[in-house]
Amino acid sequence: MGKRKFDDNQITGILKEHQAGVTVADVCHRYGISEPTFYRWQSLQSGNVGLHAKRLRALEEENQKLKKLLAESMLSAATLSEMLAKTSKGRH
Repeated sequence: MGKRKFDDNQITGILKEHQAGVTVADVCHRYGISEPTFYRWQSLQSGNVGLHAKRLRALEEENQKLKKLLAESMLSAATLSEMLAKTSKGRH
């Protein structure tokens, strides 16, 4: 397999250029790629969008769980601090 001519960021830029209204033929000519290559990139990119959306949702759910755990532990620590302060006052 040969060396890749374009990295993922460049491919994304090329696909966005087409989405902005430039024809496939013009994009392919400008970057020296074939139309089948362009359409392969497009199909791979659209497949990744679904994967990215699922991953983002999973990360958001995990973030919410972690925020809830943090809030609960902070509340517990505050309650323990108040109880300790009250018992310390009673001893002195």
